[in-house]
Amino acid sequence: MQRLHIAIAGCGPAGLATALLLHRDGHHVTLFERFDVPRPVGSGLMIQPTGFAVLRELGLADALLDHGARIDRLHGEAGSSGRVILDVRYAALGKGAGFGIGVHRATLFAVLHEAVAAERIAIETGCAVTGSETAADDRRFLLLEGGRRVGPFDLIVDALGTRTPLAPPCGRKLAYGALWGTLDWPADAGFDPGALEQRYWRASVMVGVLPVGRFPGAPRQQAALFWSLRADRLAEWRTAGLDVWKAEVSALWPATRRLLDQIRSADQLTFARYAHRTLSTPAEAGMIHIGDAWHSASPQLGQGANMALLDTYALALALRRSPDVAAALGSAIAMRRRHIHLYQALTALFTPVYQSDSRAIPFVRDRIVGPLSKLWPATRIQAAMVSGLIGNPLKPLFG
Repeated sequence: MQRLHIAIAGCGPAGLATALLLHRDGHHVTLFERFDVPRPVGSGLMIQPTGFAVLRELGLADALLDHGARIDRLHGEAGSSGRVILDVRYAALGKGAGFGIGVHRATLFAVLHEAVAAERIAIETGCAVTGSETAADDRRFLLLEGGRRVGPFDLIVDALGTRTPLAPPCGRKLAYGALWGTLDWPADAGFDPGALEQRYWRASVMVGVLPVGRFPGAPRQQAALFWSLRADRLAEWRTAGLDVWKAEVSALWPATRRLLDQIRSADQLTFARYAHRTLSTPAEAGMIHIGDAWHSASPQLGQGANMALLDTYALALALRRSPDVAAALGSAIAMRRRHIHLYQALTALFTPVYQSDSRAIPFVRDRIVGPLSKLWPATRIQAAMVSGLIGNPLKPLFG
């Protein structure tokens, strides 16, 4: 395909990865970012073998491994009973199946942003996107706050996330969100540095500890602490104060005291809200929505960033193979639609198991599903689900 003029709205991991891939394919790329200085939002996440495959294609795998924390298993127990109800090991997939990587969003952002800067890809900051407008030739203008119009572009890539102004609202907000904090790793507290560990009380309370490696230029290893909380109880949580919350967390999981002692202000915690949505039309003339702008869900299966990275690679691949933009967008969507629908359905199914007000569901989870999940082939199925490999999403992208 001829050299295209492409605007990418959003300077998160999906936008940065897209910029790198399309710039390297010879297209003229400009990133548009609402902040005056591009910066990450959020705390820890898991890069799965799916997302890692894309980062490897970008030449960033070593940098991620250097800063992230290798995760070989996910482990969950019911309260202080010690009853194991989640025990997922990547090794169940067989030799060479891969592993997860715990990483802070700021670290993933830094790795990608540094690569974008090194290749001198243009970033227009202080540009809050408000919408788009089609031109007569199926190209598209990007509309910015203050009435500014830029373009036209041969293609606009929407990587603005769940609340994107470039797509119609859809889906639903989820009742449960989570408080996240990033803290120094407590080396002698008994946490496994190679595991995402969680403790549950019913399905309404969950606390987790995820190793996230170290920030670029920093020597200390970090941990992400998260606590599930209904969004409509956030004000109540703030009013009750940190001491009340710390007592509740440490009662559920005493080992977390070493982490809780580092939290001296509520400002050290960020509340993340989640939504379940899937655009029915992820592309239109001269524009495609990727990542959370196309599909978003709760973080229970840990696929958000990985799904977005797969979207970026599918788009780059489709543009290489297709005769025009319209055909490329159709091809990119076709490569991703099945995997996205599968994981949207799986996440919708499993979210109430770990984040809901139900009492019956966690009872079945703890006493029936938990024990059965330790047996083959459940062990392999769980590992495939967590790794993002169910549905074989890498085959259409990497052969």
